[in-house]
Amino acid sequence: MTDDDLNAALAPTGTLRVVINTGNAILTRPTADGQPAGISVDLARALAARRGLPLDLATVPNAAASVAMVSEGRADLGFFAVDPARAATVAFTDPWVLIEGWYLVRDGSPVTALDQVDRPGIRIAVGRGSAYDLHLSRTIAQASLERVTTSQEVVDFALREGFEVAAGIRQQLEFDQRRHPGLRLLPERFMVIPQALGVPAGRDASVVAALNAFLADARQSGLIADMMTRNATQGAVLP
Repeated sequence: MTDDDLNAALAPTGTLRVVINTGNAILTRPTADGQPAGISVDLARALAARRGLPLDLATVPNAAASVAMVSEGRADLGFFAVDPARAATVAFTDPWVLIEGWYLVRDGSPVTALDQVDRPGIRIAVGRGSAYDLHLSRTIAQASLERVTTSQEVVDFALREGFEVAAGIRQQLEFDQRRHPGLRLLPERFMVIPQALGVPAGRDASVVAALNAFLADARQSGLIADMMTRNATQGAVLP
């Protein structure tokens, strides 16, 4: 496949349309003028430059909206947690960073360990459609889940409604701890989330192969590590 053929398969409109989930506080952040920034934005720009394609960034507030845009072909590329529930409509690359999922509780909570969360009467607040939601939907058997619109709203919702546990990425939960004294993280993470690039499942297989080659080069050259340093990224590690 020639470079032109590959670009046509990756970006059929001639512009690389990338969706950015602003609900993922590790991969993206707003600038002073409200535009998206962060390692996902930097990686999208590097990919567009490598392919010689113009870039169009669209922002959405949560993972579910991001998955929908790629699944429906309204975006060519997104940044997703790898999850089997999404694999029917999204084709994933190899992971490029890993993110940890944690639980947050009140200081006075009797819940002190992971094995005390999945019990009758425990209510867990989680971002709707997030990797944490998908994981917990498969693994929680006795506790109940309440899905909140965005990950940034989870802790406020849990406190307002008197929920026992909030689930999310460590960086967001630590930010909420600073806003709301009297909260603590459980001592262990409950999941490790591989983050990948995702394209519509119907795209040519060569697209994923080319993206994997791009990611491998970005890791080996130190490009991704430099992006993480430049963005002061916390809560993510290289695979």
